[in-house]
Order: sequence, then C-alpha cells, then structure tokens
Amino acid sequence: MSVRTRFAPSPTGFLHVGGLRTALYNYLFAKKHNGQFILRIEDTDQTRIVPGAVENLIETLKWAGIEFDEGPIKGGPYGPYIQSQRLELYHKHALELIEKGHAYYCFCTPERLEKMRQEQIKSGQAPKYDGTCRRLTPEEVKKKLDEGIPKTIRMKIPEWGEITFNDLIRGDVTINFKVLDDQIILKSDGFPTYHLAVVVDDHYMKISHVIRGEEWLPSTPKHILLYEYLNWEKPQFAHLPLLLNPDRTKLSKRQGDVAVEDYRAKGYLPEAVVNFIALLGWNPGDEREFFTIEELIKEFSLERVNKAGAIFDIKKLNWMNSHYIKNYDLDKLTQLAIPFLKEKGYDVSNFQKVKIIVEAVRTHLEYLAQIVDYVDVFFNDEIRLENGEAQEMLNLSTTKIVFEKFINKIENLDTEIDREKFKQIAKEIQSETGIKGKNLFMPIRIALTGKTHGPELPLLVEFFGKEKIKQRIGKFLKV
Repeated sequence: MSVRTRFAPSPTGFLHVGGLRTALYNYLFAKKHNGQFILRIEDTDQTRIVPGAVENLIETLKWAGIEFDEGPIKGGPYGPYIQSQRLELYHKHALELIEKGHAYYCFCTPERLEKMRQEQIKSGQAPKYDGTCRRLTPEEVKKKLDEGIPKTIRMKIPEWGEITFNDLIRGDVTINFKVLDDQIILKSDGFPTYHLAVVVDDHYMKISHVIRGEEWLPSTPKHILLYEYLNWEKPQFAHLPLLLNPDRTKLSKRQGDVAVEDYRAKGYLPEAVVNFIALLGWNPGDEREFFTIEELIKEFSLERVNKAGAIFDIKKLNWMNSHYIKNYDLDKLTQLAIPFLKEKGYDVSNFQKVKIIVEAVRTHLEYLAQIVDYVDVFFNDEIRLENGEAQEMLNLSTTKIVFEKFINKIENLDTEIDREKFKQIAKEIQSETGIKGKNLFMPIRIALTGKTHGPELPLLVEFFGKEKIKQRIGKFLKV
C-alpha cells in the first residue's frame, strides 16, 4: 500500500502549534514510509476565512522545513487542493447519499433548531437533532422542494447499535449510535460541512492514513459510516493527544503564545521548534532529546505516540532553543539576528562586526529577540562606570602600566587587531610585567565598556578595533 497522508487546515489565521505538530507527524510518517504528504485547504466555512492565511500557512510550513508533495500552488494529480473549488464533487455525493437512503433533506429553520437545542439543554439532554425532517414522507419533501424552502442535507445515523473502529494510537474504540447526531453534511449555502468534505477528499486524494487531533475522535464513526454508505475503502485513523498548559488545561492563548508565528516573531529557530514539537506526545524510546529532521523521519512511529495529553513547557522550549542558538551556524544566525537589531535602530551595515556581536552574546539568548538586551556595550559611545568596583580597578597602580603597554603594542601592529592578536598581546604583557588575571583583563574591559563583566574580551577587542580602543583607553590615561 502506498502511504499518503495529509494536513488539512482551515485558513482562519496563523498556524497553531498544535496544527504544526499534526503537520509534522503526517510529514514524518509519510517520509518514513517513502510516501507522499499532501496539503489541503479546508475553507468550507467561508465566514471564518482570513485573507492571506493560506500564504501564511505555506510559508510557515516552509520555515519549519516541512515540504508537501501536493497542494495549493504546487498542484498535483488529485487537485484542486482547496475545498471551495471542489463543490460539484460534494454535491454529487450528497445527492447520491439521499438516493441510497443514507441522507435526507432538512427544512428546519435556524430559529427552530436553536429553540430545540435550548430546551434539550434545559432538560439535561445532550443537544441533538430530533429527527423531524427524517420522518417526512416523499410527498412532503417534494412539496417543500418545489416551494423553494431553504434546506440542508443531513446524514442518517442508525437508530440502534454501535460501531467499533481501530485507532492506531488508542486501539479499538467503540461508540454507540445513540450518542451521534444526524449531522448536516451540506449546508443551505451549498457548501459541505467538514464531515462530508473530508471523506470525499480523502477518498479522491487516496489518503491512506488520517492522522489528526484528538478532538476529531468523536466524529470518526460518522466518517466511517459515510465511507460505508458510499462503498469506499476507509483509511486508517490515528488521533493525536491534546496539547496542554502546565496546569493540564487545554493549550490556550490565555496562558501563552499558541501561534507558530508568535515564536517566529521572537526569533525561535525552526529546527528547535520542530524538535520540541516532535517530542510533544512522541518519544524515541530512549533519553535522546535532540534530533534533526532526517533523524526524526528515521525514528518516528505512531506506536510511540502517547494517548495522554502532552504538556507544552515553554521553559523546555527556551532551553532547547538556547542550545540550538549556541551551536547554530554563525553566518546564518547573524542573518536571523540582524532584523531585531535593525528594528531597534542599531547600525547593522557591517556584517562582520554584527557577526562578532552575535558570537559574543549568543550564549545568553533563549531566543533571538533578546539580543537587543545584550548589545548596548557594542554601540554605546558614552562610557559610564557601572559601579565602585570598576573605579577601584582603574585606580590600581598596575592599571596604568597595562594601559600603556596595551596601547603601545596595538600601535605597532601592521594590521587590525583580532582576537588571536589580542591573546598574544595579553601573554606578552603578562610576561613583561608579571600582571595577570583580573588585574590584566578587567581594566581593559572597563575602559572599553564601563562594566566589570560582559561578553568575551577578545571579541570586544576585535569588534572595537585599534582606533576605538586607543581612543577609549586614552581617556582614562589622561585622567
């Protein structure tokens, strides 16, 4: 069997982190089995569409390194991949279900349905359609159709019995037909509901495995019934555990960011986000925590996906992202950091200089937006001593010796000073004067930044260069 999975979001805004995990697991499963991963846009609820959402979804998946084989823009043999462009297909099969006696027209007004719902809730019943139009005679149905009364189409749920299906994560699941509703499958505006559209699309797109969120588990019996009513082979199902806040409530905006875009905007690295998301509900069976996308493809299996909800721990994400930042390619990291510096008005015209800054501060960062909190020492031309300790260091008798030796040695350099030349000069000063450690290095740091602690001194020296070093140290020699 050829493995074909799909991710089918609605274009209602930015991609939720739960949606990214669903897309990732579908992608990993397909690639693990040399299959295809399809992107489909489910836009049947036209009232909730957000302009630009489709483009954002595609861009976010690309950012995360999740490449789809078929989908909008890209195309493929089973398109179109946007549901609003497939209405004729849904109408065809909705009418087929009516002809086979598995669906019926419903002429109930929204007002009647809402009144019925409120009465059921008031009496302690679960809201459910009461079957009024299911009992209409063919003559009554024809009369209402001829009169042009607004209508929907509902599927018929068996009135007794139960259905059992196998979930690849949860095992056998049994649901009694009594708890299911005669679901609307075609709305009065001519658009299908999720339940009909998803079955029709998964069939025609030859989807072999439906991997989706746990919230769709109660709807699966309806979908299986539709497959049976239409005499189609059903795919295998796997329902992923919920993502939870630390207090084990469902992940929500009230307790933190839930859109992938929020993390992108703060400068989280895609590799870190994907690595973190992959471990929300799945584990490799050992203690490993860091994976490339290629390693995830190799290791992933639905058998190791948990049934229980997964805690979205922002502290762990920050820890993991900081690990990636520390080990990221420096040129790439600098390119990613530049927009945050530029937004704050810092001069980023010299890439090599910015690269030194990023290298110097990246060990402090959990995400790249924080870089602006650590770079003032590189851009501030006004040196102010931060505390009494700084002044005490400058007052030491050895400090003037260090300054004079340092200035003399950098003036004799044929080229610009870099970190290696600085280390060599420091060794020479120590050898010639016997001054070492704190008394050697801290006065230079204070003269350059006004602070007793901060980024690695060799990187600071390389960033400032000979002329600025001479200028800043010179001010303290004149005092």
